[in-house]
Amino acid sequence: MSQKYDITMKNIFSDMADDIMSYFLGLQYTKIDELNIEFARVERRDSDMIFKCTTDKGNVAVHIEFQSENDEKMPYRMLRYSLEIMEKHDLLPYQIVVYIGKDNVKMANSLNYNFGEQNTLDYKYKIINVGDIKYTDVLKTDYYDLYSLLPLMDKNRRKKEGEKYLERCVEAIKDIPLDINKKKDIAFKAEILSGIIYKREVIEKVFSEVIKMFRIEESETYKMIIEKGIEKGIEKGIEKGEKEKSIKIAKKLLKEGMDIDRIAEITELSKEEIKKLMN
Repeated sequence: MSQKYDITMKNIFSDMADDIMSYFLGLQYTKIDELNIEFARVERRDSDMIFKCTTDKGNVAVHIEFQSENDEKMPYRMLRYSLEIMEKHDLLPYQIVVYIGKDNVKMANSLNYNFGEQNTLDYKYKIINVGDIKYTDVLKTDYYDLYSLLPLMDKNRRKKEGEKYLERCVEAIKDIPLDINKKKDIAFKAEILSGIIYKREVIEKVFSEVIKMFRIEESETYKMIIEKGIEKGIEKGIEKGEKEKSIKIAKKLLKEGMDIDRIAEITELSKEEIKKLMN
C-alpha cells in the first residue's frame, strides 16, 4: 500500500483497535497504550498499529498490519518489524496481519530454516482474512466498530448476494444502537472500504440514502481524511480505479479554482494531465 493509503488506513482503523484485539485475537488486557514506531529499516512507515498491552501474563506489544493485497515478502517484513519492536521497546510482539483484499489469501505467515541445532529459525504470525468472517457472527456482538468491515466480510455470501449483501451491511449500520455521530463515522469507513470489492456505481447507489440521512460529510473521519488531501478518491486508490477517480476529483477541484500544484499533490496526477483537463 502507498504511504498515502497507509496514513488513511490508520485513520480508518484507529478506532477499531480494541475490537480487533478482543474479537479477532481474544486478547484479555487491563491496559492499552499506543506505541509510536517508525520502521526505518524497511520502507519508511509510521502507520502500523502497535500497542503495549498489559495482560495477566505480562506486557506484550500487539502489532496489527493491514493488507489489501497479497505480498510474497510479507514474512520478511513482519520479522523485521518484530525485531525492531523487541529492540526498541523490549517487549514480546504479538503480530497479526488483517487481510482486507478481494482475492484469496496467498501470503505465507511463517519463515523457517534448519541448518543444524544452533542455526535454526521458526517464526510465525497470525493472518486474519476478513472475508472468512461471517456477517451474522459479527452482528451477534457489540463490537460496533467492526461494522465498518462488514462489506468485506463473508465472501461466499457476498458473492452470492452481490449488491443485496452491501444493502444488508448498510441496514445493519443504520440499526446500531449508538449516537448519530458514531454511526456517521462507521458508515463513512464502510463506504470507503466497500471500494475494495464493489464498483463505484453500486456503492453510490447503496450508500446514497445513508449519506443523506447521516450527513456523512460531518463525520470526524471524513474531515480528517479531507484535511490530509486524500478525499474519497482513496476508495479506489486501493485498486484499479485510482486514475479515473483522481481525474474526477481533479475536475471538481479545477472548477473550485484550486491551483494545479495543489491538485497534483492531492490526486497524484501529473501537472500535464491536469492541464489537459482544463481544455
